[in-house]
Amino acid sequence: MGLAPFLSSLVALPEPRRAALRVLRWDGFRERALVLFFPGPHSYTGEDVVEFQTHGNPLLVRRLLRHLGTLGIRLAEPGEFTRRALLNGKQGLLEVEALRDLVGADTDTQVRLAQARAGAEPGWITEARLRLKPWMAQAEAAVDYGEDESIYLNLEDLMCDLEPLRAWFHVEHRRAQAGQHLRDGLRLAVVGRPNAGKSTLFNALAGEERAIVTDIPGTTRDVLEVRCEWRGLPLRLFDTAGIRDTENPVERLGMARVGPVLEAADLVLHLIPAGEQATELIQTTLLPFQGKVLEVRTFSDKSPAPGVAVAANLGDLDALEAALQERLLGGLAPDACLGALATDRQVELLGELARQMDLLLDLRTDCPPELPASMLQGAWGLLARLTGEDRADGALDALFSGFCLGK
Repeated sequence: MGLAPFLSSLVALPEPRRAALRVLRWDGFRERALVLFFPGPHSYTGEDVVEFQTHGNPLLVRRLLRHLGTLGIRLAEPGEFTRRALLNGKQGLLEVEALRDLVGADTDTQVRLAQARAGAEPGWITEARLRLKPWMAQAEAAVDYGEDESIYLNLEDLMCDLEPLRAWFHVEHRRAQAGQHLRDGLRLAVVGRPNAGKSTLFNALAGEERAIVTDIPGTTRDVLEVRCEWRGLPLRLFDTAGIRDTENPVERLGMARVGPVLEAADLVLHLIPAGEQATELIQTTLLPFQGKVLEVRTFSDKSPAPGVAVAANLGDLDALEAALQERLLGGLAPDACLGALATDRQVELLGELARQMDLLLDLRTDCPPELPASMLQGAWGLLARLTGEDRADGALDALFSGFCLGK
């Protein structure tokens, strides 16, 4: 049953896909509204959709929604419109995930990443299917009829033909890992002794004066956080209290909050003024996080310094930009990640796909055909899960819980 019978007492629907001014009448109310009718299957969801554009008075909207409830029409669940579009074949899972990321984007780079993933299925997935399908058929034939029909699987030819596929999967997995960092935002914790230049760098990256900068040691007493975009990198910055031996109770409270920040950070920027060495207290503090510590030499305009050296007060931060791209994006620039699959689910499946191809192409050429047949089927199944052709309702529940009601 379409929507027209439900709404007949409220309004006469206009011609399909043409906006018309109509008067809505219910419970003594009379509201002029722009009405659009999109009959299925030629609608966003594939079902009948009616849109009312009313005046924005919240009370009026509540009264209209309450009346719609008496007609048997309920409020949509978060993401329900897009979920129906997916289940009705109007959108693919990858496109839906890109839409979710677009809605949640905070920076220009995140918007561009999401937009680049919208639309058609990535070409490398189409090409992967074209390469895998004939080999799957040959492998299955060798398993089922090999001995009786003298059908054999030439593993040397298989490996030669699928080696480029393995390389693609690894490249896309690497791009996806970098894209995941950009999608989520790079979490950077800035630590060091008092007056090491932490707040100056924090402000330079944030593009505004968010932290107080003075020559007085211990000015920053608490953790400051800001979200920003710097040179195409979406950042979540954390400026922490200077680490030093002190009896000041406020400073000690500030330093006590550093540990959880370091734990959650993707990278810890340990700021050391040029010409100095790290203090023993800071080295001890950072010891559990050594795998994600990047030493940054500050005040490089006053003294030459090796490694990643910056002069934040002069805007000399090129070395830091290169280091962030190397450590968190695998050496890729943000633009090189456009179109990369970047959700947690996608990154995990791409990693499994790359490992599956490694196992397949590392088989001995004299192994029984059951092994490559099983691995080819496994790779095909991972592609199906990646694109959503093979999906679980639980995964969809998690996906659509992040959508707003209007989607």
